[in-house]
Parts: sequence; C-alpha cells; structure tokens
Amino acid sequence: MDQVRYEAPETLDAAIALLSDDTTASTIFAGGTDVMVQLHSDLIEPEVIVNVKNIPDLIGIEEIGGVYTIGAATPVAELQEHKEFCEAWPGVIEGAELIGSVQVKGRSTIVGNLCNASPAADSVPPSIAAGATVNIVGPNGKRKVAVEDIVTGPRQTSLKKGEIIVSTTFPARPPHSGDAYLRLTPRTEMDIAIVGAAVNLTLDDLGICTTARVSLGAVAPKFLLVEECANALIGTRVDKNALYALGKAASDAADPISDKRGTRDYRVKTIAVMTLRAAERAVKRAREN
Repeated sequence: MDQVRYEAPETLDAAIALLSDDTTASTIFAGGTDVMVQLHSDLIEPEVIVNVKNIPDLIGIEEIGGVYTIGAATPVAELQEHKEFCEAWPGVIEGAELIGSVQVKGRSTIVGNLCNASPAADSVPPSIAAGATVNIVGPNGKRKVAVEDIVTGPRQTSLKKGEIIVSTTFPARPPHSGDAYLRLTPRTEMDIAIVGAAVNLTLDDLGICTTARVSLGAVAPKFLLVEECANALIGTRVDKNALYALGKAASDAADPISDKRGTRDYRVKTIAVMTLRAAERAVKRAREN
C-alpha cells in the first residue's frame, strides 16, 4: 500500500471539502474498527483518510419529544450507557451490543456498521425496523434518507461523493410499542450473524397489532424490509397463526447464499424461527409498555 495522508478536520465543511476532492480517493474514519481491517486486508486503497471524530456535529445523543438523534461518530459504548434510549429502543441496543468486543464498542458506531454495508451487520435490521432515518450532508446540501435505502449491496451504499452521514434519528414511540432483534451464530460472542431478524410493533388497548415493521439481515445481498411479514402481524393478536404466517413470509422473502457459515436452505429455514422469536419478544415488551 502506498503512503496514505491522514486528515482530522474539526468542521463539517472541512471534512466535506476533503471527501469531495475528485483528484484523490478518500475514506471516512470514525471508529476505524472496519476501516483498519479493510486497509490491512487491501480491500480499500485510499489516498486520504478523513477522521471525523473531532467534528462536534457528529458527536452526542439528543432527545426532543421522544425523538432521539444519535451523532454518527458517537460510540456504541456511549449509546449503551444512555438509560432512556435503552428503555425506548431495546431492540436497537440488542443489535448494537453485538458489534464486536467491549474494546471495539468504545470506538465503533452504528453508522459505521451501516456504511460498512455488510448484509450481516447487527445494528442495521433493528434500525430499519425502528423506522430510523439518517441525516446526510454533502457538497450539494442536506438530505434525509431512510436507513433501508442506504445499503444497495455488499460493501455498496447510496451515498454520493463527498457526502457524510451526520446522525441517525429514531422516531418517538407510541404507547404499547416494543421491538427486538435476534440473530443466529455458531458462537455466542464475537461472531457474524448467519441470519438476523428485527421486529418493531405497536398494539392497541385490546392487544391488536396496529403497526409493524420487520427487517431481515444476512439472508440477501442487502437488508430486507419485508412488508409481507408486517402484514402477517397487523390486525392480529400476534397469536400462533399470525406467527406462523410471519415465519413463512420471512422464509419466502429470504434469498441467501450458501457459504462456510451456513447453507442457503439452512438460512431459509432458520430465518423463520428467529423472526418468530423476535416477534414474541417484541410483543412481550409492547404489553409491558
């Protein structure tokens, strides 16, 4: 690898200027937990590394009227320690907590997990199920994009040259809402999902599901937001029949590969089980809220 220039701008404008330079290949460095691995594996060959950790606009957790905005460079460890966010979005925390070791969580970010664009990323399906959006700034101004529209394929995103995700916004939660994320791995710790399922739903006062979002990971080239899964739950008490329909819809939506971690058939079958279990956990939480 040739010599790489390191920059640590302290303003968003300075970072965008560096990333927008058409004469150099650049990459964003936030937590660095993915970038450093990619550098040493020769998966990326940037001429400039732009560290965005010193930009105040990208750091911190803000809550206004139940809406949470998480700075893109805010470490997972800080998110874990935010009691109110953990209570509001336990499923998102379940996904975030699976990002590496304790040491890695001190550096890693949920936006980095998103932009790494691995279909097996753990914090992305629960963010999609939550209806989260990302706030993007670039040379052509600002835009807001649903999390599910960022990853377009393995290691590919819809971000344009010079654009930076500044923050992620999670909407306010209605009463009787619950979410959950579950994954299947060969080991309990420090592993990559064979399949992952996130469910977010709301019940009415009678226990009927009124809204639902279901997102699947590691079963397609990109994360899936499956409307058929949501429709299996909406209008029901999330009973045995609804859960069966949910699992079938998840399996039908899955289009995974076979690799050393699991065969296609294994993933298709197990995603049904994990989605069903995530829904059961989400319902339990909704009934308690």
